Amino acid sequence: MLKSFKQLSRKVVDKNVIFEYCKDQVELPDGKVEEYIACVHKGAAAVVPVLPDGRILMVHQYRYAIDRNTVEIPAGGRDGADEPFEIAAKRELEEETGYTTDEQLQHLITIATAIAYCNEIIEVYVARGLRKTEQHLDPDEFIEVVPYDIEELVDMIYEGRIQDSKTIASIMAYYRKYLT
Repeated sequence: MLKSFKQLSRKVVDKNVIFEYCKDQVELPDGKVEEYIACVHKGAAAVVPVLPDGRILMVHQYRYAIDRNTVEIPAGGRDGADEPFEIAAKRELEEETGYTTDEQLQHLITIATAIAYCNEIIEVYVARGLRKTEQHLDPDEFIEVVPYDIEELVDMIYEGRIQDSKTIASIMAYYRKYLT
């Protein structure tokens, strides 16, 4: 069993709407003290939205950090660390796709996105019983919603056309849990 690390201090170096960038002093299991960098995140939620015919709604959007258009499941950060993940998931579903559901979301998987330097957790849900409403995009969001068959999405993952880790993990978990 690994001995635990002990945080001795934390200094917030920078802060924005997505995360806090921190420098921590940490006591290692051997007693030495080292500086660790951590991005502290409020958490996020994502949804695998399943239409009555079994197709999955995906969002096409441009991602600045990688300078390209992507195919992803709808997702977004919680409004605060106390907001329930399921509430954030329903909000992001409607904001990004223009669909909502009156049914209970089914929890699918928990993803820790970048465990070496960030504490972000994404809770992923499956949404069924979708009902069309309208998109409520943020001013900087430009999203196209496209339905896909699950086999097409799995092929897109293996072809490298889908590279987003939350989307890959979620689509593969959905495929394994519900379709195999």
